[in-house]
Amino acid sequence: MNLHVPDLAPEAPPVRTTCPYCGVGCGVLARPDGEGGARVEGDPDHPANFGRLCSKGSALGETLSLGDRVLHPSIDGARATWDAALDAVATGFRRAAAAHGPESVAFYLSGQLLTEDYYVANKLAKGFLGTPHVDTNSRLCMSSSVAAHRRAFGSDTVPGCYEDLDGADLLVLVGSNTAWCHPILFRRMLDARAKRGTRIVTIDPRRTQTGEESDLFLGLKPGTDSTLFSGLLVHLADHGALDTRYVADHTAGYDLALERARRIAPSLAATADATGLAEDDVARFFELFRTTERAVTCYSQGVNQSAQGTDKANAIINCHLATGRIGRPGMGPFSLTGQPNAMGGREVGGLANMLAAHMHFLPEEVDLVRRFWGAPNIITGEGMKAVSLFEAIERGKIRALWIMGTNPAVSMPRADRVRAALSRLDTLVISEAIAGTDTLRARNAIVLPALAWGEKDGTVTNSERRISRQRRFLAPPGEARADWWALAQVGQRLGFAKSFAWPNAAAVFREHAALSGFENAGTRDFDLSGVAEITDAAYDSTAPIQWPLPRKAKSGQARLFAEGGFFTRDRRARFVAVQAPKLADATSAAFPLRLNTGRVRDHWHTLTRTGKSPRLSAHRAVPFCEIHPDDAAAHGLAEGDLARVRTPYGAAVLEVVVTPGAQKGLLFAPMHWSEANTSSGRVGALAQGAVDPVSGQPELKATPAAIAPEPYRSRGYLITRDPVEAPQGWWWARATLEGGTGLIFATQEGAAEAGALMQALFPGASLSQYADPACGVYRCAAFEDGRLVGAMALAPAAERPSWDAAKAFFRTQELLEPTARRALISGRAESAGTGPLVCACHTVGLGTIEATIKAGAHSVEAVGAACKAGTNCGSCIPEIRKLLAAALAPSPA
Repeated sequence: MNLHVPDLAPEAPPVRTTCPYCGVGCGVLARPDGEGGARVEGDPDHPANFGRLCSKGSALGETLSLGDRVLHPSIDGARATWDAALDAVATGFRRAAAAHGPESVAFYLSGQLLTEDYYVANKLAKGFLGTPHVDTNSRLCMSSSVAAHRRAFGSDTVPGCYEDLDGADLLVLVGSNTAWCHPILFRRMLDARAKRGTRIVTIDPRRTQTGEESDLFLGLKPGTDSTLFSGLLVHLADHGALDTRYVADHTAGYDLALERARRIAPSLAATADATGLAEDDVARFFELFRTTERAVTCYSQGVNQSAQGTDKANAIINCHLATGRIGRPGMGPFSLTGQPNAMGGREVGGLANMLAAHMHFLPEEVDLVRRFWGAPNIITGEGMKAVSLFEAIERGKIRALWIMGTNPAVSMPRADRVRAALSRLDTLVISEAIAGTDTLRARNAIVLPALAWGEKDGTVTNSERRISRQRRFLAPPGEARADWWALAQVGQRLGFAKSFAWPNAAAVFREHAALSGFENAGTRDFDLSGVAEITDAAYDSTAPIQWPLPRKAKSGQARLFAEGGFFTRDRRARFVAVQAPKLADATSAAFPLRLNTGRVRDHWHTLTRTGKSPRLSAHRAVPFCEIHPDDAAAHGLAEGDLARVRTPYGAAVLEVVVTPGAQKGLLFAPMHWSEANTSSGRVGALAQGAVDPVSGQPELKATPAAIAPEPYRSRGYLITRDPVEAPQGWWWARATLEGGTGLIFATQEGAAEAGALMQALFPGASLSQYADPACGVYRCAAFEDGRLVGAMALAPAAERPSWDAAKAFFRTQELLEPTARRALISGRAESAGTGPLVCACHTVGLGTIEATIKAGAHSVEAVGAACKAGTNCGSCIPEIRKLLAAALAPSPA
């Protein structure tokens, strides 16, 4: 009998796009589900990641919901049409310029923007409005690297590429928790170690997960990076390890730089003493660098986010110039960028001290840009950098501000002052995709609904100068529109219609590329003239390309400067005589510690995207502070306690994590939590904000601080299907859960008050409760028509009930069996789950990994084979190694 099998419709091909997180720029394949979501996986053909994705990239499909989106324009809280909102922007800018001059108008942009958005913003501001005050949150990220590149190379040029990580025999990671912040690159580094024996050195005040995976860890004193690399330069000179031909033929300033280095670090012993390192460890590092030709030094925020960040980067670059280890396979200094399009913003002049196409303010460059744009009001000098910009708003010098794609009320140092300063503006415009950000809460504004990832169409540039497409695979929700379009519309309303009349993003890109090649005879590094005439169809389908890509070139250039050819007047690189390190603010009796801020593995910026993902919210659900065991004991703190961290600029209440990876005298707290997701965890408000005198990048790594216990009577959790407001007086942190949302909280109240709260939250529900007021214990589950809608557990603060098992009951909408109800209320469910999440890529919890080890998996590879943990991005491997070490350690006699 013949059976007819109906033809199945072929699955639509995936959309090739680019991850919106860090500067690695991983390729992504997005497969829309037709219901507003998408399945996301790595693109095996993209040269940045070859199919791998980190935990954040793997969970992108969980972040596409529209529940908290800005969907319509509004003016002072009232819904408006696009025409009315754009007219209001143009009127506000025109009024400010007429009354106070064009320099009273400013733009604060973001590395989340696409290059096309960035380009139009800079053209409008710097060429037509005539204001130089355009800066970006990338000022907080990599501007010290930009300044160091310009001082050394004459241009903001990253000289190497990711292939150098594969081919190096020595990888030096400075101020970079690469395992967590750039995990796909770190996997390439670990692969290199496995294949060719590459050694990894990590230099960082914190012994991070990266340090734990390294062959040598140097836990130097904060701020002494330039001392260490000055000592290295002296060591290289004294041991005959210089490339004298390269120094003579392609550089200038070596003698002065070496003389200054000798003053800072005259000997190995002096270097060790100044940096707080063991002399043997310094000697080992110096020998490794001296004897290993194929060496790459990667540096990130621990170098950049410093009041001496530019000098730190130049001290590193000096050592590579001195040995000629630059622009050749497997060697060179390498800045690891934090944001997905920080590099693209640099290309178009997104920083206040730059013009478009990597040009600056030499008269001939200003004239070139003026003529290309036909710009009637071209600026001739630098604008105010981010910290100064918000101080100028505070003083009333800036009267109109357009914020695009960033949340400065959380992320800026001294964030409380930034939030207050916004109230002084006459006109505030916010282009935003996410409702409820701290910046939107700060005051009424003209709010423009922006596109989010998956809806945008344009380009981004990663850390190795590789330009990739972000392609639209979701329809724009509501009335959301592209940022470049909104900017162009305002430009037209201000009377510049002809110059802002692009029909699509491809046309903006063509103009950007054409400017890069305009009168560029090889004297400027940034050149995309090879794609200046790209068609719309070719733009839509283009594969990743690397710049420089001049006209007639067949492909981009992977490396630069192996044979000199720098972009200074004489084509020679410059050694920089760096200054002796000195931290901006001293500690004191009132503030005896130092606070370092940064990122965690599974979260991004201010949680507006990663906070939507149950997986990503599971790894670190509350804002925390790392502290060394000795400091914890001295301040009366234990693991899991709540502590108030204070600086001269603000305070936050954070959960204590006691770890020997913290250096004595130092605290570490992540910067992600905001007013939207915690009662008291905005760490940006604590940072001092002293700036590097060259780059203007603020110090975010060494603010004088104090810590003290913040006692509460009770701790607990509250899980609900829909978000609820936390009661007054609670300390709380909110996290997205599968099937619901949760609050981890602390309160001075007890069981009786908890029971009253559940009655108020679920007035029509059936409550199953257990209460022991004498012991301070309360547990409750709320049911509506037999369906679980809420759960609470409260206990004395020292007991801290875990929600790992309870939240599993919310994953289903089905009725709970009586045994499950009893387990939830009795508290027996507390030990039934898989425990805290360790591997976010494959959703593997602590309990599962511990059971796997107990069953005989006695290596990272064996654990991965048994439960998949650690087999994707690898950022959880350091935690798995710790679990293995603890489980397999010999029992004490």
